[in-house]
Amino acid sequence: MGRAVKASVLSLAMTLGVSACSNDYTVSYVYLPTSNTLPHGLINTFQVDYQNGTLYVMPDSPVDAGGRNTVAIVAAPNSKFLYTVNNFDSSVVEFAIGTDGKLYPQHTYNITGSLPTAAAIDAAGKFLYVTFTYQNTAAGQALYTPANPGPGGVSVFPINADNSLGTPFTVNAGRNPVGIATSRTGNSVYVIEQDSATQANLLGFTQNSTTGVLTPMPGVTINPGNVPSTGFTSGLAPAGVLGDATGTHLYVTDKASNQVTVYNVAANGVPTLASTVVTDASPMGMSFDLLGKYLYVAAYAANSVNIFSVGSNGQLTRLSSGGTVQVGNGPTCISVTGAPSNTDPHHAAYLYTSNQLSNNISGEQLNESNGTLVQMIDSPFGGSSLPACVVTVQAFPIRSR
Repeated sequence: MGRAVKASVLSLAMTLGVSACSNDYTVSYVYLPTSNTLPHGLINTFQVDYQNGTLYVMPDSPVDAGGRNTVAIVAAPNSKFLYTVNNFDSSVVEFAIGTDGKLYPQHTYNITGSLPTAAAIDAAGKFLYVTFTYQNTAAGQALYTPANPGPGGVSVFPINADNSLGTPFTVNAGRNPVGIATSRTGNSVYVIEQDSATQANLLGFTQNSTTGVLTPMPGVTINPGNVPSTGFTSGLAPAGVLGDATGTHLYVTDKASNQVTVYNVAANGVPTLASTVVTDASPMGMSFDLLGKYLYVAAYAANSVNIFSVGSNGQLTRLSSGGTVQVGNGPTCISVTGAPSNTDPHHAAYLYTSNQLSNNISGEQLNESNGTLVQMIDSPFGGSSLPACVVTVQAFPIRSR
């Protein structure tokens, strides 16, 4: 086993053009937004050591997130910008990512509703989609609140060439939207909501790639006012949604039924339920490995990550050995990163979970050959109070610390 580990590190070092004994190169950056800090949320920022995935705190960490109760973070496809979503302020903050991974705030934007929950960017990098809890009401009408509930929606922001955001508009999206995902191929957008009046809480939309407008897919009904909208069967409390690289399969976690629902996706983006698999308690965020062969699921109440192999037909099979790995308390999101090449299973890959209840990040070394995880020596890595999620951004080029 020792020879295999040495060979793996040597292969990676040769790829990076550095000596195998060096350990001061950064392969990625990790950003951890945290919500329970006044007056604003914070972003903990880290460098990822290419040899073992160890996280090194950046000198200026943590960074002001620019708003209160930061609940989501999303990176632009060009890896040069990211956006934080602030629930209490109903705002989005744009950050530029420096060549050294440091964050530089640019602009703050108001969404078109209130209490945002999640965000996603389309594969072309042209539109930012932000789900929110309540639509704005007409003049003279009482505001929507938990005591006076109403419909939610999606704020659609055009992304300009310089990654600033244009004027947003609203797409109606049922009651209590909590998550959103865009397809990596095609023009499909999927929203999950937690409406206790229905178990059809997966809403599918077709995106106009020019305007960003979302049109409900066949089988989806968006109703106005405080009544349920209906989509595709998903369970009562979906908490995470993720599509594969081919756009032919979609995965939704449901924290009420402790399962992942697998969908086959047609050419027009419409998902058809194919199967369900059992998870540990309260599954939430998900991520694939670098090659798309394994799916990792954060189980919030079990303080664990579940590992599933992904079949050629998109179906999931839990690993018979090492299929559950304990992490910190209350994992919410998972992000996987590694060396730029994603074709050689000997390249290093690393997995990180945001642990909301233990205020830290768990780091795991990921074996691309069999999907198993091994805890990093220095894991967990400390963060600020109540981390909401975690995102990784590739370092281009791989650079010395």
